[in-house]
Amino acid sequence: MNNIWSVLIPYILIFVVFYFILILPQRKRDKKMKAMLAALKVGDEILTIGGIYGKIVSIKDDILTIEVGADKTKLKVARWSVRSVENAD
Repeated sequence: MNNIWSVLIPYILIFVVFYFILILPQRKRDKKMKAMLAALKVGDEILTIGGIYGKIVSIKDDILTIEVGADKTKLKVARWSVRSVENAD
């Protein structure tokens, strides 16, 4: 019985270390990202994953219409493609 524990304890410790160093922080980032995407509203200045800065002009389900550039070109992007909210109105 003592031999089994001496084999299992290193594996258990490795799992615990991976959980606290890798898994737990990733879950926190995912929760924060989901909350940010759910809180998007018209007027928010956003940055997309593709590097496009724009202002949200309309939201329909998971599709955002954003204005970009000086001539206010409108683009449709998926909600999941938003990296961050730069300025919230």
